[in-house]
Amino acid sequence: MVAYEFYSHDDNGDVHLIGILPERRKSKSRISQESIVNWVKRLTGDGNGNGQGLDMNHIYFVQVEV
Repeated sequence: MVAYEFYSHDDNGDVHLIGILPERRKSKSRISQESIVNWVKRLTGDGNGNGQGLDMNHIYFVQVEV
């Protein structure tokens, strides 16, 4: 099973785990980097009144096999 681990780094260079998203979509054509990043935006708030939001320039994800 594929999953995505989302991380954020702060100004000190410390890395923080934000969350893990298991990939459940059957159709691989629906999976894009944008669709994966949209999940973490919804989770953390995008800075547009949907929570505090995080600087998306400090967020990255890693695809893992679980």
